[in-house]
Amino acid sequence: MGQLPKDAHAVYLASEIRRTYPELGPNYYLDLMPFAPSMLVIGTPEAHYQIAQDHLLHKLPNLKNFWKKWRAIFNPGFSPAHMMKLVPAIVKETETFCNNLDKHVQKQDIFTMKSLTDHLTLDIIGQIVLGVHFDSQRQPNAVMESLRTQIRWFSFGTEPKLADRYNPIRPLVQWYHSRVVNKYISERFDQRLAMHQAGDCSELQRTRTIIDLAITAYSSDESGRTTGPVVDPFFKRVCMSQIKLFLFSGHDTTSSATCYHIYLLAQHPQIMTRVREEHDAVFGTDTSSTAATVCSSPHLLNQLPLSTAVIKESLRLFSTVTPSRRGERGFSITDNEGRSFPTGDFLVLPCTQSIHNDPLFWPQPEAFIPDRFLVGPDDPLHPVKGAWRGFEHGPRNCIGQELAMLEMKIVLVLASRTYDFVPAYDELDKKAGREQPTVHGETAYQVDILQPRGNLPVRVSKAHV
Repeated sequence: MGQLPKDAHAVYLASEIRRTYPELGPNYYLDLMPFAPSMLVIGTPEAHYQIAQDHLLHKLPNLKNFWKKWRAIFNPGFSPAHMMKLVPAIVKETETFCNNLDKHVQKQDIFTMKSLTDHLTLDIIGQIVLGVHFDSQRQPNAVMESLRTQIRWFSFGTEPKLADRYNPIRPLVQWYHSRVVNKYISERFDQRLAMHQAGDCSELQRTRTIIDLAITAYSSDESGRTTGPVVDPFFKRVCMSQIKLFLFSGHDTTSSATCYHIYLLAQHPQIMTRVREEHDAVFGTDTSSTAATVCSSPHLLNQLPLSTAVIKESLRLFSTVTPSRRGERGFSITDNEGRSFPTGDFLVLPCTQSIHNDPLFWPQPEAFIPDRFLVGPDDPLHPVKGAWRGFEHGPRNCIGQELAMLEMKIVLVLASRTYDFVPAYDELDKKAGREQPTVHGETAYQVDILQPRGNLPVRVSKAHV
C-alpha cells in the first residue's frame, strides 16, 4: 500500500498483493494482526459461490434465522414491481438534480459531482423508505447532515493510523449525531404506524413506503392475511436500524456509482455517443419530453442494454461493495487445483475489487469496455460466470440493487443527452502545485468510503448533439 497514494482505500490491498506475488494465486491467507483480524482472501468466482450460495457464511452465524425472517419482511419494498411505481418520484428528484447542473453551467465553475449526487440519492431514498421529502438538493437538512457526519466519523477499527482509529472525539461525535438521527427516525416511524392504526388508506396507498410494506408484512399471519398493525418495541428497534442502513447504503453507494459512470463516459466520448443514440431510439429525439415519457412508460428503461452495460462496467472497475463473512470451523473452500482452505477462526474476505480487475477473468481488466456485457458467450470478452459481483450473488445479495439500477438509469437518461462533463483533476492538481496522484494511472481512484478522489471535481456544459 505504500506504493499507492496515502489516501487510497484499503480495498486496493488484495489487488496489490496479487500484482506483487502473482504466484500466490487468487485465494490466500493474510495475517495483519494486531491491526486487523487474520483473514482468508478469496478471489475466484468458484470460491465466491461456495461461501455465498452453496454454503452461506454469515457475519454472525447465530443470526442466520433472524436474518432470513427480516429479509422476507423487507423484500416487498424492493421488488421490481414496486420499484416501477416509484419512477415518477425518482424522475422528479432527478429533474431537480438537472436544474442544479444548469446553475453550474451558468457559473462555468468547478464543482464536486458527488455533492450533487449525494443529495439526489438522499432525497430519493428518503421518500422511498420513510415517505419524507428531505429536499436536501435545495437546502441543507440538519438531520441528514447528522447522518452524513456519522458516516464520515465511522471507524472499521482497522485504520492504519492509530490516532485515527482511537480518536477520543469520535465517540462523542457519534453519540450526539446518533441521538439526532434516532429521534427523527423514531418520530417518523411512529407517524407511519399511526396511519396504519387509523386506517389512513388514501395516504398509505399514495406513498406506499418500504417501512409501510414492512409494517404490513409484520402484521400478517403465515397465510398472508393482515391481522392488524400490532407492532412491538423489538420490531421498531429493528426497523429503525434497517432504516438507517437503507438511508446510508441506499444513498452513498448509489451516489458514488453514479459519479463513476459519469466520469467514465466523459473519458470515452465514443461510448457516450452510442448511449445518446440508444436513448434517441427509445425515447425519441425531443429531450424536453424525456422525463414525461419515462414517467408514463417506465418499462422503456428495460430497453437500454448499452446503458445497463455502461453501469455494470463502471461497477466492475469501481466496486462499491466490500462484503465480509465469518468463517466456520469444519468448513473449507476448495480451489480448481483441489487445494483446501479452512475458514474457521478467520474473517473471510470475498474481494470484489480484486476479482473485478483480475486478468484471469477479464481481458484488458483496466479498460472500460461496456460491450463485455453485450457480446455472446463465444466472444473472448464475455464475462466468466460469477465474475461480475456488482451487487453480490445469492440469498444475501444487495436488497436494494433494483432501486440502485433504476436510479442510475434515470440519471443517465435525463442527463446524458443534455450535458457534457469534463473531470477537473488536472486543473486542481496543477493549481495546488502537486504532482497528480494516481493508482495505476487512474486519477479518480477510490478513497474513504469508496468514493472517487476529491468527490469527482468536474466542469459541466450544455451538450451540442
